[in-house]
Amino acid sequence: MTGRLLCHRTEPTLTPYDREHAVTCMRLLDADAEGADWREVAEIALRIDPSQEPVRARRTHESHLVRAKCVSRMATGGWC
Repeated sequence: MTGRLLCHRTEPTLTPYDREHAVTCMRLLDADAEGADWREVAEIALRIDPSQEPVRARRTHESHLVRAKCVSRMATGGWC
């Protein structure tokens, strides 16, 4: 699954999942803005050890970052 699949809605509404994981969303956006290594972000923010589960860690990081960016756009009145 790619991150694009998580951000396909056409109306700017947040889901209960988005609200529950707002802190993780902000952590991902901050890490991305700072240029942090995705492995470190996966381990710290998503609690997935990339040395043990590299594919899952990478996919989860990518999809959650895409969703975080989408949520950020919605929060400022934009669309996904």
